[in-house]
Amino acid sequence: MSRDKRPRPAPQSEGAHGLALSRREFLKWGSLLGLTALLPGCGGSSTATVETPVLAPLDVLARNLTGQLLKPGDAEFLARAVPQNLRFAANLPTAVARCSSPADVQTALRWCQDYGVPLAVRSGGHNYAGYSTTSGLLLDTTLMNDVQFESSTGRAKLGGGAKNRDAFAALRNTNTAITHGRCIGVGVAGLTLGGGVGFNMRARGLTCDALVETEVVTADGQVLVCNALQNEDLFWACRGGGGGNFGVNTSFTFQTFPVGTVTAFLIDWETLPLEVFRTLITLAPGFPTTLGIIGRIDRSAGGHTKAISLGQFLGTPDELKALLAPLYALAAPSREDIQQLPYWDAQDILSEPGRPGFYQEASRYVYTPFDNAALDLIEDFMQRWPETHGSADFSFFLTGGAVDDLARTDTAYVHRGAVMVVASANSWTEEDDPAASLQWQAEFDQALGPLTSEERFVNFPDPSSTDFLRAYYGQNLERLIEVNRKYDPGQLFKYPQAVPV
Repeated sequence: MSRDKRPRPAPQSEGAHGLALSRREFLKWGSLLGLTALLPGCGGSSTATVETPVLAPLDVLARNLTGQLLKPGDAEFLARAVPQNLRFAANLPTAVARCSSPADVQTALRWCQDYGVPLAVRSGGHNYAGYSTTSGLLLDTTLMNDVQFESSTGRAKLGGGAKNRDAFAALRNTNTAITHGRCIGVGVAGLTLGGGVGFNMRARGLTCDALVETEVVTADGQVLVCNALQNEDLFWACRGGGGGNFGVNTSFTFQTFPVGTVTAFLIDWETLPLEVFRTLITLAPGFPTTLGIIGRIDRSAGGHTKAISLGQFLGTPDELKALLAPLYALAAPSREDIQQLPYWDAQDILSEPGRPGFYQEASRYVYTPFDNAALDLIEDFMQRWPETHGSADFSFFLTGGAVDDLARTDTAYVHRGAVMVVASANSWTEEDDPAASLQWQAEFDQALGPLTSEERFVNFPDPSSTDFLRAYYGQNLERLIEVNRKYDPGQLFKYPQAVPV
């Protein structure tokens, strides 16, 4: 479930000329996209590294693609090349291969291996740690975004480049759904491969739990159908093993479920926000599985603080307000938007754009509800956030319910049995030096360690994390390594937090 970081959006800009951008060209185009903070002396700092562009015969690749090859200087290049997390936007690819079919993916993979060019795969570009970008070839799957629905079985087949918005549009008239995220620009591939959390998960399970089949192009160019009977080890790994590993998923088939009317809600409290959030996170583990909810304490410049509750409920507005009555007893909301609507109309209210910006997020799974000492710690850190022109927040995503219907080893997603996943988020703009706020976040995350598990959510990757493999995959790590060794022994699909071989 992605979240809106509230930085300014990047426009659909035309690209600069030439393979290697000069400083003048980068400043020209970077100023349009908000990237100038990524260069020394340009008003900010970042952990991003500008890699050396790769030189290879792009004409060979262009001749063999039925899709589109974008190079620096092409009109759509920057719009397709720049990742959603702008702190990593200085690492621009040599080219973007917009693959329109599995055959195009095969062509691109073969070209990368023939010429020794590194690659990254992108369906939505929302990887928090920038792992869907590269100095080599970027495989963009978004042209493969068809959604086919089979009414007799209730199954939906989505192309590997489909985004949440594509799923929303296609399923709206079928009165069915899958567990999905809020951010309409997020790729269904990345969502699914990391597990897939959303407001439906407590009642219906994770996105990956509804996956019945996926098609994968592996490093050796094979196109494999993976399900419970065919290539079942790779199918298991694709249900929570993380995007960017094992191969390129070119389609996903899900078992949908019927939907009717839900109560959608977005409620803010600006009076006594810390007390409201404390009460909400204490109550949350006792909420029924018919309630999918996010709770957040948000702090922005000037010390402005508010508590936020949002989600959907399979019940009436009055029943929802009864569940949240202890919050109303503390303070009246500053915003209260509660509407009982047909399912997909409700999603229009809950969806967010996921604007590009500069940010970092750190997650942890919680298996035992927080006690007063933990809540005191959260309040203390939120009150001493060193301000930027962005914001900071601490959120919880309530899990449990149908998520726990499967065992920890039934899929690669290991975090069954958790009460919630929590996350600290920190954003800034090109006007800021984020060093102090990133240090604050690191100290906050470290302080949370003894109060939570060591497990982290692979779809909220933190580039500063150390023992990330065990944190993401727990007891499933060794099996994932075996699967990766079988299907990608040369580790063509590699990034800083990739499953090793």
